[in-house]
Amino acid sequence: MKSVSISHLFFFIAFSASSLVHAAPFAYVSNEKSGTMSIIDTANDEVVAEMKAGAKPRGAAVSKDGKFLFVSDQPANAIQVVDLQTRLVVKQIELGESPEGVGISPDGKWVVVASEIKNSISFVNTVSQKIEFSVKVNGKNPEHAEFSPDSKWVYVGAEDGEQVDVINVAKRKQTGQVMVGKRPRGIGFIPDGTRAYVAAELADTVYAIDTHSLKVIAEIKAGSFSNGVVVTSDGSKVYVSNGKDGTVSCIDTKQNVVIATIPVGKRPWNMALTPDNKKLYVANGRSNSVSVIDTETNQKIRDVEVGETPWGVVIK
Repeated sequence: MKSVSISHLFFFIAFSASSLVHAAPFAYVSNEKSGTMSIIDTANDEVVAEMKAGAKPRGAAVSKDGKFLFVSDQPANAIQVVDLQTRLVVKQIELGESPEGVGISPDGKWVVVASEIKNSISFVNTVSQKIEFSVKVNGKNPEHAEFSPDSKWVYVGAEDGEQVDVINVAKRKQTGQVMVGKRPRGIGFIPDGTRAYVAAELADTVYAIDTHSLKVIAEIKAGSFSNGVVVTSDGSKVYVSNGKDGTVSCIDTKQNVVIATIPVGKRPWNMALTPDNKKLYVANGRSNSVSVIDTETNQKIRDVEVGETPWGVVIK
């Protein structure tokens, strides 16, 4: 009887450990009007919790170790730091006016935040959780800031611009720019860093940029008001949200052509892929929902109700 109990206990411990290792990640959705983050379990695509993250959360990024969530809060002109174990705000980092897009360096050292009014990008040290420096950019009302895969460069899109500004992280200044269409928004890189894809909202176009020459090598027509961009980890596909159409375009990076158009909710905005690239989560700003897309079939699986005016999604 004793040996049976021990074996059962061993099985339970092994099963529990296995479950933890293989647990599906969470999708964190920033709801601007609700002032909350909806937490979706990507295993069953259900909202399992909501947490506060300032008055108007927008961009978000998770630390490399998965312990903290950094969320831009526009009314507070700050970054709210959320402890993901307790799901409580533990710190507020003061920033410039109207912070929006948030990015994190692949090496985990920096979180960058685009401040629209000050036309600058703030670099937050993830260890000290303090601003170490800021860089002025040429584009007015910068909205998105994304690191290259080697963490050496930050590409910035601005709401009132027609170019992508390029920041050299080591030199701590803007050292280049690439002309694109009006209102460049989302930015994504293929894994080797040789190409960046930028959606220009008012041009309804995605621009493929050669990062060595800083030249546009392809212009890909997407849907109306193209904005959010994500790239699969193998670099084979780029997904772009089309705000006015209520769709997501899938681009084949070998040919730089749209190979699928997927209907989602109203005003799709920013998006995120699961680590295995099997599912794409799309924030629908005017549907108060997140659409879940099967990336193998490029079909929508379901819509998940979240808070009011979801701005974006980050997955960890």
